[in-house]
Amino acid sequence: MNEPSSTTGFEAALRDRAQQAYVLRLYVVGLTPASQRAIMRLREICEQHLAGRYQLEVIDIHLQPELAAEADIIATPTLLRLLPEPVVRIVGDLADNHRVLVGLDLRPDE
Repeated sequence: MNEPSSTTGFEAALRDRAQQAYVLRLYVVGLTPASQRAIMRLREICEQHLAGRYQLEVIDIHLQPELAAEADIIATPTLLRLLPEPVVRIVGDLADNHRVLVGLDLRPDE
């Protein structure tokens, strides 16, 4: 019986990861400059690193406070990566590209 080599398995895992869909939810408060910057930065990152394989939902907690309560959101902006699991939470300014990429597991931690 022939078992695939560990290299073959690793390469397959990398291909699967490259095709994996991301489900993201960004919590903001209103259309403040900080909220608009967070939305813009996240969309740029997604288009650059996840083009065609992400779903982004933006939730204004001023308009939908119940959704913020359900997700235990206490500060904005807060980004939740719902898929792939496990759920990841990034709180605060999304201007630090490296921090966001590491948090989304799109770039290895250096």
